[in-house]
Amino acid sequence: QLQLTMSEKNEVTKSLEMVQKELQEKEREMKGEISEYKDRLLQAEKEHQDALTEANRKNEVEIEACQDKMNSLEHFISSQKLEIEHLKSNKEELNNSLKEANQTLGELLKTKVR
Repeated sequence: QLQLTMSEKNEVTKSLEMVQKELQEKEREMKGEISEYKDRLLQAEKEHQDALTEANRKNEVEIEACQDKMNSLEHFISSQKLEIEHLKSNKEELNNSLKEANQTLGELLKTKVR
């Protein structure tokens, strides 16, 4: 009976050791997979960050180009406004000169008629 019990105990012990070895092997495999997933996650995060950085850089360049264009257009508009004011002033001067010339002509015609 004791012999049988000892034999069963040895079998259970061997069986337990095999299960423990299997569990240890599984644990190593899982740790390896976890490590691989972590590496892939870090790589994906790095690629994502690089893409964001590049997109931000392109946006900044585009914004700067748009600001330069806007400044250029504002300068152009300002110069056009000055030109319009100058033309209005010239028009007014010409109108005044024309009125004076018409008055002088009218007076000359009156003088000539007399």
